[in-house]
Amino acid sequence: MTIWGYARVSTAQQDLGPQLAALLEAGVDEAHLVTDKISGSRAGRPGLDRLLQQLQRGDVLTVWKLDRLGRSVSHLVNLVEELGERGIQFRSLTDGLDTTTKSGRFMFTVVAAMAQFERDLNQERTAAALAVLREKGVALGRPSRITRGQYEVIRNLHDLGKSERAIASSVGLSRSTVRRVIHGNIASLAKYETSAVDALPFAPVQS
Repeated sequence: MTIWGYARVSTAQQDLGPQLAALLEAGVDEAHLVTDKISGSRAGRPGLDRLLQQLQRGDVLTVWKLDRLGRSVSHLVNLVEELGERGIQFRSLTDGLDTTTKSGRFMFTVVAAMAQFERDLNQERTAAALAVLREKGVALGRPSRITRGQYEVIRNLHDLGKSERAIASSVGLSRSTVRRVIHGNIASLAKYETSAVDALPFAPVQS
């Protein structure tokens, strides 16, 4: 069994020190610390992506706080459930979520219930956003600009686990454009991004 630690800050100027210190104090070996300096709203996080591939059955993934890991409640729950299916445990040091304990597993069921609630709300918001787009006469072809409504629909449908093909059909964009939106590769859309912690049921912390 290996105890891994993951820490993230949103920009290169922010300090990983407090998170790393907490992870080391919690028993994570320095050799098993993985970090990212990237916005939590981005789908791709190189350090985390590599770590998820490295994790083995019996390992424990530890973070300082939930908002360091998940983009939203749905994303977080899906990730922890996938880890559980692989026999990997999860701990968040400041949120009381520790799937190695009974109380922690109970806490996770509460978070999972909130995630389902969020998915239901997202479905309603997505349907409403699509209706607004249609009322405004937004073409379902390939518009030269991605509107806030389209951006939000893409992110909501992605969090709901919809395929890129299905999302592209819903918003009238190409799959390649949808993929670029999901991975945060269109700089002009940064103005539409919202912090992942806004969707999490825990108080935000400063990175």
